[in-house]
Amino acid sequence: MVNALESQSTHPVATAIHNYVGKIDSNIKLENVEEISGHGLKAIVNRKELLVGNFKLMDKFNIAYDIDPASIVYTLIAIAYDKIFIGYLTIADSIKEDAQITIDKLKALGVKTTMLSGDKSTVVKFVADKLGITNAYGDLLPEDKVNIVKELIAKNETVCFVGDGVNDAPVVALSNVGIAMGGLGSDATIETADVVIQDDMPSKIPMAINIGKQTKKIVWQNITLAFVVKAIVLILGAGGLATMWEAVFADVGVALLAILNAVRIQRMKF
Repeated sequence: MVNALESQSTHPVATAIHNYVGKIDSNIKLENVEEISGHGLKAIVNRKELLVGNFKLMDKFNIAYDIDPASIVYTLIAIAYDKIFIGYLTIADSIKEDAQITIDKLKALGVKTTMLSGDKSTVVKFVADKLGITNAYGDLLPEDKVNIVKELIAKNETVCFVGDGVNDAPVVALSNVGIAMGGLGSDATIETADVVIQDDMPSKIPMAINIGKQTKKIVWQNITLAFVVKAIVLILGAGGLATMWEAVFADVGVALLAILNAVRIQRMKF
């Protein structure tokens, strides 16, 4: 039943469970499937309520349990059926191979790193400490992430948020720059994002920043070139020294030079 219900969600944890278990029992019929943002999934199976999610979901539906979730480092998926707590699954997220390189490169670029997650605070702190992330917040609901980003923007901070789940869509939209992971990301987050990383590699984030900086540099070079050449030809024309050929160069010639200058970016290594 858990596998069948998790298959209805695009959340990375739900997807991981479904991919691990595999084939769904065709005899299981789900009714009234509902995804509760920041909590988990709810459905009716055999006229009884099935809950699969975090322990905040258990608290929300007043399901009693006899364990302390904070004492377990791993991500926990609680399961309740017919108002009874059945048990839980433990999931240990593996850190992406290029995550450490990404954080190091971002720090070298002067970027402050902050981790916002709906996962347990113990898990978030463990990952943040291992990667050297400056600030980390766990046990967050989607609205909590929004509030933290709003606070940063209010302090005149330029915020770039990277997310993949459907719960990240509001924060991606609110941020100055929103980046979505195109492989695992939900459609809502991808459509909202300014930048989409197709192969889900975090190391592409500092690459995107470098591409943006180089593009901005070339744009300013072209603007400066156009203004300088046109100003010179204008001054020469006012003194009667500029001919039609100088005027043509100031118009078409400068445009061609700007294009050739912009094409250079295709040969740059990032």
